[in-house]
Amino acid sequence: MADLTETRVAAAARINTAVAHPARVYDYLLGGKDNFAADRTAAEELVKLSPGTREGVRAHRAFLRRAVRHLADSGVSQFLDIGTGIPTQGNTHEIAQEIYPRSRVVYVDNDPIVLVHGRALLTGTGTTTVIEADLRRPEEILSHPEVLAVIDFTRPVAVILAGVLHFVTDEEDPYATVEHIKAAMPAGSRLLLSHITLDFAPRLREEDFAKPYDNSAAPMVPRTHAAVVRFFEGWHVVDPGVVEVVKWRPDHREHQEHIPGGGHAWAYGGVAIKP
Repeated sequence: MADLTETRVAAAARINTAVAHPARVYDYLLGGKDNFAADRTAAEELVKLSPGTREGVRAHRAFLRRAVRHLADSGVSQFLDIGTGIPTQGNTHEIAQEIYPRSRVVYVDNDPIVLVHGRALLTGTGTTTVIEADLRRPEEILSHPEVLAVIDFTRPVAVILAGVLHFVTDEEDPYATVEHIKAAMPAGSRLLLSHITLDFAPRLREEDFAKPYDNSAAPMVPRTHAAVVRFFEGWHVVDPGVVEVVKWRPDHREHQEHIPGGGHAWAYGGVAIKP
């Protein structure tokens, strides 16, 4: 317990409340309380640009839940969730372990506040852990002792990159990062990926859309459908392909978010299998 308390204190000391962080902006848009004024300001600027932003974020989260459920139903029992964000309802481990209680899950995020809340949520859970690390340094994730203690890389792993790659700039080469992670996975592994796009908003300039994140911990880089599909190269994409998240195997039993004005979720999503 002392070690956990020390971890929380140390992590909390490194949280910069004056700079918006994607994980906390997302938390605010989902109706969470683990955010600060800078995060709320950035979020409200996004809402002004697109009145359906909140509904789009919820639709994005619903896609993640459906896709994780699909993976667990397919027999996948190991999950590496990178860029997980602040814990909320319907987390990866909750969905996976409901289907297969012995599912093993590692959460990864570069925001210290995620570590604080994740460690508190997962106290006493031996098959699930959370680490603080950055997607842009994939080898640090793949070789991390806590990751290796939970994930067996000789068996299939589901890599989750949901709503995180649009915070990696072209200069930081997100494709090389994803290929590095894909190469480390054994045959039968899955890639669950979603990404923001402006394909459904041709009149909105990218610089205007990204402006709320200009002073944040990471910029926003929307990408086209072709650019998102490129992340899946070499792996078999399952039906219905890389599509708008609301169209990926919709479950009509769950509440469907209504996006005002007949709008879109502004995000593509898909799942692929390593041959």
